[in-house]
Amino acid sequence: MPRYRILSLDGGGLRGLITARLLHRLNLHHDIAGWLDTVDLYAGTSTGGILALGLATGKSPAEICTLYKNKGKKIFDDSIWDNVRDIGKTVGADYSSKYLKAELKELFGSMMLADISKKVVIPTFDLDNEAVKGMRTWKPKIFHNFIGSDSDGDKLVADVALYTSSAPTYFPSADGYIDGGVYANNPSIIAIAQAISQRNHPYERASLDDLVMLSIGTGVSLTYIKGKNLDWGYAQWVKPLINVLMDGVAGISDYQAQQLLGGRYHRLQIVFDPGETIPLDAVDKLDRMEQIVFGHNLERTVRWIKDSWG
Repeated sequence: MPRYRILSLDGGGLRGLITARLLHRLNLHHDIAGWLDTVDLYAGTSTGGILALGLATGKSPAEICTLYKNKGKKIFDDSIWDNVRDIGKTVGADYSSKYLKAELKELFGSMMLADISKKVVIPTFDLDNEAVKGMRTWKPKIFHNFIGSDSDGDKLVADVALYTSSAPTYFPSADGYIDGGVYANNPSIIAIAQAISQRNHPYERASLDDLVMLSIGTGVSLTYIKGKNLDWGYAQWVKPLINVLMDGVAGISDYQAQQLLGGRYHRLQIVFDPGETIPLDAVDKLDRMEQIVFGHNLERTVRWIKDSWG
């Protein structure tokens, strides 16, 4: 039976190191050697978008791990002068995008989406479509390099990587775009829809029955909010709400992909120890992230790739 293989990578800031190291370990496993080279479609949001674009352009998981380890602290550099300017983080993004932009430029150069031989799907959110005649609004924007009238093949890879990783409150918007994680932190369903889209040329369109998907998260904390009847307003909800939304949309995408693909879908997600939280800008926990990954048993995922990837 034909197989159309999709690798879907979640957002999560510096926790992308977890995803990259998981891929590194899987890529070295002798039972499934070469599986990563057979991916047909890379989908990624935010840090997962950077990963997806990196892998699709020929970077190895090990190279991308090095990027997180060596450049993460610089990208998430929270200087005291920035905090003063932003009035103690109440006005302005936590971090400048200057270093992130520079690293993406170094990583991808002047390559365009059309230059990538593999297919990619990268969710972002457009804050202003600048349309006229009363249709001006914000909207999801999914960058891809499939052939067709809506192709984004002429867009710079470095720009698209910046757009999808411009997380609200963490980084400024970029050319009017912000992180696609506001609606698709887990891009599994976006990837399925793009793969089977009727807008694709026939030779680029896959059948739902041909799809197999490996979806990888960046780790999740065991988080909850106590209380049955919370009479909360802005002040109480503002802190947990972003995490509630991110985890919520990731969870529903996982559920929907399972329903659509059944055994041809596998989710690899590490659950942190009870009480352990790793924020997406946790520059002080990069070593801890790697410790978690190397302690995680991958045999279930290896077995699924061996039996279902094809």
